[in-house]
Amino acid sequence: MQIKILVAQPEHTVFAPAICALIEESAKARGTGIAKRKPEYIEEKILSGKAILALVDGEIGGFSYIETWEHGKYVANSGLIVNPAFRRHGLARRIKAAIFRLSRTKYPEARIFGITTSLPVMKINSDLGYRPVTFSELTQDDAFWAGCKTCPNHDILERNQRRMCLCTAMMAPSAVEARKMAVDLSDMIVEA
Repeated sequence: MQIKILVAQPEHTVFAPAICALIEESAKARGTGIAKRKPEYIEEKILSGKAILALVDGEIGGFSYIETWEHGKYVANSGLIVNPAFRRHGLARRIKAAIFRLSRTKYPEARIFGITTSLPVMKINSDLGYRPVTFSELTQDDAFWAGCKTCPNHDILERNQRRMCLCTAMMAPSAVEARKMAVDLSDMIVEA
């Protein structure tokens, strides 16, 4: 089995309908909220260099994309999907790590966030440095929250004035903030 995790290129737009079908099938199977996307939306992410694709023997294995909010102040890694035929090979973790690196490279000053109901995604996020946050710490951009309208739990979100839902919100510091938090203690070592 040959697995390639790569920044999606224009020739990968042919996978957009299959990616949308995988997202919709996963939402139905889990009975939880995954925002539906149209092939044109996925194509735009691919063409703008804001998507990671997993190919398994030339077939779509998984996908994730970047969305920016508030003029690049916030970045969401969204649409993480793994083809059920290729689960249990660590694709989700590899795709998530790749989209995280791409986000930090393209938007070093942006905080990276996501909302999910998936325990495995929460674990991967935690390993990457995300921490749980309240919804008030996320972007307040109405366009972001409009993406939740296709979720079956949208009424819960709206009923709670976007303060809580069934999803867990998680955020990682920007690349700039992460560098500032890393402390070099080498000059503080005292030899006995």
